[in-house]
Amino acid sequence: MTAVTATQLPSDWRDFFALTKPRVMSLVVFTGLCGLLAAPERIHPVIGFTAILCIALGAGGAATLNQWWESDLDAGMKRTQGRPIPAGRMRRSDALVFGLLLSAMSVMTMGLAVHWLAASILLISIIYYAVVYTIWLKPRTPQNIVIGGGAGAFPPLIGWVAATGDITAMPVLLFAIIFFWTPPHFWALALFVQTDYAKVGIPMMPVVRGQASTRRQILIYALLLLPLAVAPWWINGTGAIYGISAIVLTLAFVALSIPVAFRHSGEGDKMAQEKRLFFFSIVYLFALFAMLVVDRFATPLMEQS
Repeated sequence: MTAVTATQLPSDWRDFFALTKPRVMSLVVFTGLCGLLAAPERIHPVIGFTAILCIALGAGGAATLNQWWESDLDAGMKRTQGRPIPAGRMRRSDALVFGLLLSAMSVMTMGLAVHWLAASILLISIIYYAVVYTIWLKPRTPQNIVIGGGAGAFPPLIGWVAATGDITAMPVLLFAIIFFWTPPHFWALALFVQTDYAKVGIPMMPVVRGQASTRRQILIYALLLLPLAVAPWWINGTGAIYGISAIVLTLAFVALSIPVAFRHSGEGDKMAQEKRLFFFSIVYLFALFAMLVVDRFATPLMEQS
């Protein structure tokens, strides 16, 4: 990797915090917390808090390592030029040390305070994002988001395993939901920032396969998401509150994907439908996992009444 050449400015805590990609981390922490709360076993609140903290630290460490490796690419894209390293507010070496420290702390703390199965999965998730996705997949294949989607799918699995100490069908389904949610979510973004990716040579799907193919695949993955989102209800892992919510939310996701799939962008197109789908996809995942927790606590109360 080539070093980013920029006037070195003093960094502060906000730059280190920015390295952790806090917006992305908020979704990671939320789905991890939902996985922990929806699990059938209850753990001590302090241990539960520690598990979620470790998920946050691990996600932040992986995001920092991602920015360390891609700092030269970030400097070439308008969307990422303001990040601490390409903006010249931080040395790459400092980011590397910070990322490794966060990652190591998260795994060791999870292992010692919770258990080593959860810690092992957390370690796999960090390596998956920082190495498999960032270094290997992203610069080499337009399937980077499809295969790399597993990196963001680990948190609810880790949260569930932290609570139960076991891997069952339910946490695997939660993993699969995020795995299949990721391509339509990210490709909707890639459609309206594809010039950035093309400029730095990243083979995102719209750049390599074109917009028409990307749009079709967005709809395909949205349709595949429907049975997966409802599957926890089908296997009696949840009640009707989650099941009905999953059907409604995913049908809305599909409905927003249809106009994206069958339209052709023109000159000066602001891509309002693509942006709408992208932002709804974030709301979708928050709402879906929130209903998972609501169902977990409300269903027993309804059965008792």
